[in-house]
Amino acid sequence: QVQLVESGGGLVQAGGSLRLSCAASGSIRNINDMGWYRQAPGKQRELVATITASGNTHYADSVKGRFTISRDNAKNTVYLEMNSLKPEDTAVYYCNLEVNVWYYGLRNYWGQGAQVTVSS
Repeated sequence: QVQLVESGGGLVQAGGSLRLSCAASGSIRNINDMGWYRQAPGKQRELVATITASGNTHYADSVKGRFTISRDNAKNTVYLEMNSLKPEDTAVYYCNLEVNVWYYGLRNYWGQGAQVTVSS
């Protein structure tokens, strides 16, 4: 029905920047909320940022002022711009989309995950 492809992870030094992308394709009528989550080793998955269809954003306190979430509705893509990265930002980052799928209605999808490693 719908496929998500994440890209943009990698290794960066503290203070550096990375940009994650998550592109959706398939039987998409429209996409409601889009978000990014992360999971560090031995920890639970946590919310990083979300963006609604109208562009309203929400950020975890730990990333406010450093990360920016955005979306391109024409490309069914959500982005996460990460600046001033810290070692504690090291985690696997997952995108999450609420998709209105043709004939099936609302469905929730997760990306495959992108490793972000920040060295000190």
